[in-house]
Amino acid sequence: MSFSLKNHIALITGASSGIGEQTAYRFAEAGARLILTGRNSDRLQAVARKSLEKGAPDVLPLILDVSDRKAVADRLGTLPDNWKAVDILVNNAGVALGKDPVYRYDADEIERMVDTNIKGLLYVTLAILPGMVERNRGHVVNMGSTAGHDVYPGGSIYNATKFAVNALNQGMKMDLTGTAIRVSSIDPGMVNTHFSTTRFRGDKKKADDVYADMTPLVAEDIADAILWVVTRPSHVNINQIIMMPTDQSSNSLVSRGGKRLFS
Repeated sequence: MSFSLKNHIALITGASSGIGEQTAYRFAEAGARLILTGRNSDRLQAVARKSLEKGAPDVLPLILDVSDRKAVADRLGTLPDNWKAVDILVNNAGVALGKDPVYRYDADEIERMVDTNIKGLLYVTLAILPGMVERNRGHVVNMGSTAGHDVYPGGSIYNATKFAVNALNQGMKMDLTGTAIRVSSIDPGMVNTHFSTTRFRGDKKKADDVYADMTPLVAEDIADAILWVVTRPSHVNINQIIMMPTDQSSNSLVSRGGKRLFS
């Protein structure tokens, strides 16, 4: 029997857009109570309202930058009593900046990627996971990437952060051996979201060119995978899902316009 999300509390980081937003809607339709975090207040409030319309019993939106250790500890460490027992944590917040040789990267951009993708994931996990251990129930879903399996030119910093997420996901599962807590990683390839526009520092044309003449994944595809993972029977742990669009075979091999091209 599948695991029902009805009235279970799910915390989703980076929920104001893209994969996090669509995951919120999938969980809402399944009847979960939602804690949604993000940095954009207007967007987050809009997602919260739409989640209620889609069936979430209640929603707690929290403006939060996961890379701010004190803010994470303060906000997630002082949740109202009726929100403390988080059953599902989706560590979705992440960022990629630039696609440059490592020696040309701006140090501030390096820090932002490391602080968000690695430290932020850990800060949120450290705030939520002890409660799961105490209750001996829960599920942590970490947002990985094919970038955490296969290095590509210009991606070294982002690759490094996602290789770290891959290692953390595996280590977390090992550390929780003997508990009833599940740990999963969803590792997508090319997904067409605002993520790419951010990566190219707002250059929409460069972002669009990434997906030219091919059909990428969309945020809803990843949200469907997350929903499937968390609704497996409680004795089933999906350790990792690596998913790509049909037109993609690796981080450097993509079919564009029906042609096999390295990109």
